[in-house]
Amino acid sequence: MARNETILGFDPGKDKCGIAVIDGNRAILHHEVLLTAQTIAQIRTLCPQYNVSRIVMGDQTTSKQWKQQLTIAFPDLQISLVDERYSSLEARDRYWQMYPANFFTTLIPQGMRQPPRPIDDIVAIILIERYLAKSGKDNS
Repeated sequence: MARNETILGFDPGKDKCGIAVIDGNRAILHHEVLLTAQTIAQIRTLCPQYNVSRIVMGDQTTSKQWKQQLTIAFPDLQISLVDERYSSLEARDRYWQMYPANFFTTLIPQGMRQPPRPIDDIVAIILIERYLAKSGKDNS
């Protein structure tokens, strides 16, 4: 990953989608879960705001339709598909790293804890990390 390359991660879904933006230093600049109907408009806002050069998205649920839509809406952006299998499980663990549990929640084994909100945005972060690892562009 070029030092100045900013990537938008996208976890497509039927009802809701996750979006994350990570810069060339692997700093998370933005992440959110939004309704599917809001996705294109929000990506249209985020791309110029963060100078996004690539969209990385999961390759499973609704990915073919989304890739077509994104290619039409953002013809100048590169779109890369990555394997999203088990990313939701990984995102659940990552949620607890990003937002440590309070004392009472820690009494529940981590494998049994459910995050209190959708984690599609954290899946989008993981998709970017998988892209970087697979493409040999991992700076860490």
